[in-house]
Amino acid sequence: MTFRHNNNDDKKKKENKKKKNNKNKNKNNNNKNNNNNNKPVIIGATGLVTRSLRKNLEAVPGKHSIDSLQKTAILGTSHIIRKVLQCEA
Repeated sequence: MTFRHNNNDDKKKKENKKKKNNKNKNKNNNNKNNNNNNKPVIIGATGLVTRSLRKNLEAVPGKHSIDSLQKTAILGTSHIIRKVLQCEA
């Protein structure tokens, strides 16, 4: 008894590998071509800020006050908590 190898399966596997490789290449090219300089600006729910916030805010267009951003974060958090507690009561 001889084993016959199915060439169609091999062709499909090769095609799938090529497709995956092309997708990965496209993703890598998109990341390289995307030259935006996004900086993280993170303010915690209680207004806590990172050490590098002042430097990272300089990259964001417009005028920003750390105090007003902290105030906005705290007020937003209190609004969410107030809404949740109203639903449970």
